[in-house]
Amino acid sequence: MKLCMFSPKGKKLQRGWPGRIEADRVIQLAAQTLQSFFTGGGTAREHAEFGLDEVDLRPPVLHPPSVRDFYAFEQHVKTARAYRGLEVPPEWYEVPVFYFSNPAAIYGPEDGVPYPEGTEELDYELEVAAIIGADGRIGGFTVLNDWSARDLQRLEMKVGLGPAKGKDFATSLGPIVVTPDEFDGSEAQMVARVNGEERSRGDLRDLQWPWERLLEQAARNTRLCPGDVIGSGTVGTGCILELGDGRWLQRGDVVELEVEGIGVLRNTVA
Repeated sequence: MKLCMFSPKGKKLQRGWPGRIEADRVIQLAAQTLQSFFTGGGTAREHAEFGLDEVDLRPPVLHPPSVRDFYAFEQHVKTARAYRGLEVPPEWYEVPVFYFSNPAAIYGPEDGVPYPEGTEELDYELEVAAIIGADGRIGGFTVLNDWSARDLQRLEMKVGLGPAKGKDFATSLGPIVVTPDEFDGSEAQMVARVNGEERSRGDLRDLQWPWERLLEQAARNTRLCPGDVIGSGTVGTGCILELGDGRWLQRGDVVELEVEGIGVLRNTVA
């Protein structure tokens, strides 16, 4: 099943309404959010129908309880650490690690993402995210862009904490959520384009751990809530930092992250 949050064109609803996508139609669901839809067992009465061309898609989760982003692709870890003169620590192979990002800075498909103050090295990051549904299980998968200010990140991580200000200005999610019966998160081609030019390509099958292991670690000594976002981390070659060409994002650039089976998450650097 393909799910979304949507706003009929012209209404400009910030959160939007939950919907089920069927071909070129969106059927409104009788729930406040996708979180409540999942909590209610993944069923709801259906209301009005709209054409896909009659709606604007909103972030699948506008105010997630938490955003955890893992560091789970070996190629990305090796390349990113090599730029800092570091090896991959053996502990990386023992346990999946993540950082918490900012649930108050979520952007959806087609949203303008403000260029963050104080950086000259703005980067995209090509990822898949699991959205938690009922009982701590995966409700569905979507595309995630973990925007990064590399110069800010580099500075703060020298202290041994973070990333923080290098990350918390924006996370993009969308365009839709695909439930595990249609997309199990085991493999998918992943592509990033900037202004129509392909910059990155990888495959979800290179994830170091299965999603079940990521969720087990995320839930350790706590609990996962409906709407929690669990990021995969950046696929190999999935950011400008790894490419090493210094072609950082500029104001006005259009960034498209495409994941086979989910769709294209498109944002403009505002």
